[in-house]
Amino acid sequence: MNTAVASPPPAATSPAAALAARYAGIRARSVALAAPLSAEDAMVQSMPDASPSKWHLAHTTWFFERFVLASQPGHVPFNAEWHYLFNSYYQSIGPAHARPQRGLLSRPSLEEVLHYRARVDAQVIALLQADALAPQACHQLLLGLHHEQQHQELLLTDIKHALWCNPLQPAYRDDLVHAQATATPLRWQDSPEQIVEIGAPAWPAHAAFAYDNESPVHRVLVPAHALANRPVSNAEYRQFIAAGGYAEVGLWMSEGWALCQAEGWQHPLYWDDALEREFTLGGWRPLDPHAPVCHLSYFEADAYARWQGARLPTEFEWEAAAAGVAPHGHFADADHLHPRGAPAGDHALLQLFGDVWEWTSSAYGAYPGFRPFAGNLGEYNGKFMNGQWILRGGSCATPDAHVRASYRNFFAPSARWQFSGVRLARDPA
Repeated sequence: MNTAVASPPPAATSPAAALAARYAGIRARSVALAAPLSAEDAMVQSMPDASPSKWHLAHTTWFFERFVLASQPGHVPFNAEWHYLFNSYYQSIGPAHARPQRGLLSRPSLEEVLHYRARVDAQVIALLQADALAPQACHQLLLGLHHEQQHQELLLTDIKHALWCNPLQPAYRDDLVHAQATATPLRWQDSPEQIVEIGAPAWPAHAAFAYDNESPVHRVLVPAHALANRPVSNAEYRQFIAAGGYAEVGLWMSEGWALCQAEGWQHPLYWDDALEREFTLGGWRPLDPHAPVCHLSYFEADAYARWQGARLPTEFEWEAAAAGVAPHGHFADADHLHPRGAPAGDHALLQLFGDVWEWTSSAYGAYPGFRPFAGNLGEYNGKFMNGQWILRGGSCATPDAHVRASYRNFFAPSARWQFSGVRLARDPA
């Protein structure tokens, strides 16, 4: 695959030059993630919820063309017909190609998409180097970079599902390090009842970036509770399976039980039926008993928690625990692309960031006083506040430095193809 991208700009000497350097680095990372894929790999769409890698590369480029370059006088679209193909869900700026049919886009070719990226990158970097972007365009560019990092994670999770669906089940890469660690014993961290501040100041009024769904900052009463010091491991989840957890209706929410029966769930996605191996981006590997269990739906996470006599944490309990904790962890930049066991530690909370997204019991909704981003970008988050559940903390496929304590990820409760796991919570006895 041709991985040519625009050359990085010179060393940053101004805010615009620093933004140009950041832009070039993030854009190059997306192309590098797609580099192991053939053109055939890059157009596969294995289910409606996933997108082809080629579409991810094109859509993120469309975002910069539509929301940054189009703000410049005299901008001529690269290809006006592609506006329809690579729009995702911004209905306020025009119709979009149906999401379930993105895998039908054999044209434009992968080579044309990469050329599109290079053309757009050259124009954006030239504008940044000339300090020619208005503040609003710079804000939309910064949002676009965070948007691209979200799609970098989706590119990995989507191609993993596509390769697993292939009868040959090939590896995305055969050079990924298989790192293992012995999990720290599970302990409980008690927290008293307290009033805490939740959320992030609204951006761009506040300099630090945050999505609109993280704002505004508000106070919440968090009752006394305890959190497990680490996520649930594969070995612990395997005990749930052995105890008949997938056959015990009393552990499951009604919708989850119906889905479990209809789809024949017997174990997490990507495990083999013998519960000895799992499919990874590095191909099939022995199941690491100490690594966090991942690729669970909300329903599976909730059923496991019930089986343990516990529950899922609320997103406020999770954020209160993560407040003041540096968001360091095992992210995509480590280039393992699979969760690892918790490092040795004491009673402190471990792996809050990285390894696996942690399901919470909180439905995805608006904070009091929520205001969506201005203009067309108001469609970014707010219109999805229905029938979704919150996950926190990032995963081994999340770009480093992309998440923070206030970051709210959200998926449908049936979703299993993300690196989603579970940390237990419980109430006082």
